[in-house]
Amino acid sequence: MFLLGTVVNGLLIIVGTLLGKLLHRIPENMKGTVMHAIGLAVMVLGLQMAFKGENFLIVIISLVFGAVLGEYFALENKLNALGDWLEKKIGSNGQGSISQGFVTATLIFVIGAMAIIGALDSGIRGDHDVLYTKSIIDGFTALILTTTLGIGVVFSAIPVVIYQGLIALFATQIDQFVPSILMENFIKEMTATGGIMIFAIGLNLTGLIKIRVANLLPGIAVVGVIVTIIYFYQLYF
Repeated sequence: MFLLGTVVNGLLIIVGTLLGKLLHRIPENMKGTVMHAIGLAVMVLGLQMAFKGENFLIVIISLVFGAVLGEYFALENKLNALGDWLEKKIGSNGQGSISQGFVTATLIFVIGAMAIIGALDSGIRGDHDVLYTKSIIDGFTALILTTTLGIGVVFSAIPVVIYQGLIALFATQIDQFVPSILMENFIKEMTATGGIMIFAIGLNLTGLIKIRVANLLPGIAVVGVIVTIIYFYQLYF
């Protein structure tokens, strides 16, 4: 079952959120310190990913064009609007904004190499080990995020399942029309680009600055376009 790893990932996010909900009676000072600790850890993770790219020019161009596209289509506003809609339907319990929890958790769980590589492994080889590892990490992260950002974190399981599920479905046929070298190059540069986005998320979590990270997401697609152009240019010229 090529969706098994994705389903487990979604379930552990839900379980982590529910456990975090039970542990919400944590002193505010402790919550703040824990959130800063998570932010710092996320920043380090982002830097580690950022240094895995081989062509930083691709990363810069992808981020710039991705930011232009994201701002043009106002992706951050649309994600926040979806979170606000969920908040109106469910109601806020005073323990953080559902919108903030949904957007922050979605960005953390969706951006990154593990989501794409894991989903590709599930689809191509039926190997779910990467997604199982990601599921455990996401579960613990959801628990901590819920204690500070509230129940909105649980809704991040929906885009995670859809995103990774579509990649896994695509991966079942990917080897027929995408060269392995092209895919390897894309994963490297996507990892670096996504790492910078994750670093930005860490900055947001520490409260040092507010970066509209969702508006950078088109940069991942731009990476794919640039890497593909370079691959075919080198192949024929």
